[in-house]
Amino acid sequence: MSNKDLLALADAVLRIEADAVHALRKRLDENFVKACELLLACEGRVVVTGLGKSGHIARKLAATFASTGTAAFFVHPGEANHGDLGMIKRTDVVLAMSNSGETAELLSLLPWLARHGIPLISMTGKSASNLAKAAAVHLDVSVAEEACPLGLAPTASTTATLAMGDALAVALLEARGFTAEDFARSHPSGALGKRLLLKVADTMSTGSDVPWVSGDTTLDLALLEMTQKGLGMTIVSPDGHKLEGVFTDGDLRRALDQRLPLHQITVADVMTSPCQSTEPDALAAAAVKQMEDCRITALPVLDNKKIVGVVHLHALLRAGVS
Repeated sequence: MSNKDLLALADAVLRIEADAVHALRKRLDENFVKACELLLACEGRVVVTGLGKSGHIARKLAATFASTGTAAFFVHPGEANHGDLGMIKRTDVVLAMSNSGETAELLSLLPWLARHGIPLISMTGKSASNLAKAAAVHLDVSVAEEACPLGLAPTASTTATLAMGDALAVALLEARGFTAEDFARSHPSGALGKRLLLKVADTMSTGSDVPWVSGDTTLDLALLEMTQKGLGMTIVSPDGHKLEGVFTDGDLRRALDQRLPLHQITVADVMTSPCQSTEPDALAAAAVKQMEDCRITALPVLDNKKIVGVVHLHALLRAGVS
């Protein structure tokens, strides 16, 4: 195939799948609302199930539900009849997906679900299928054609199922008042979790690791303190508690440019004052932005105007804050 043929085929696939998703918009009706109401009223968990390619979509949707405020997990329909039905409780709701609506492993679950009074929501491409008819709520995810030229490999149909599932998850997210902070709490190791949960207090240097000198300290001794503590700056304070200013690498370079005598000039003569600072409860991400905006690499940390630490940009970046 030529490059032109490959691009034309890719364009056709994207067009077919986009059309499949677009067609779902016209099917958003009372059935979608009923599905949302059933899921919101669920006192247990949403059990998502499907086989083959639909099973892969089901796994993804279970993860999406779980991370956006709706307790959910995936059950393989083939394993369900071999012990995993014990994972499903009367307080749960089952969300089953099958393009044909006739997947034998799913249909075999129907008597058990009915006997235990467990509500079923189905997502199929055939509204007249047995799975669709057995469901308390059916969502039509049928497509006009698959993107596969052979019309065999699930492509547009799985895309439509995924999109409808995402629509459910987002609708539930909004209905529950789920916030970015809630999302971060379920993703504490992710970038969003770091941005919304990590505080300055979690990464700042404290105690003997905090560099500080008094204002009457000569520059050579201040440089020694900076070198020992390795933060590229030192706090200037009369007692280690009250902040008067900071003496930084930049202040030192400016002093050297002016050929000032380092053994005679005191920190008070060249320090930056007033200076930027932050608080221990401030978000680490906010501290990063503050330092980037001011083009500095460290901030004194004050609690009720008392020095409690220093936070350095490198420590925040090592912690994954960006």
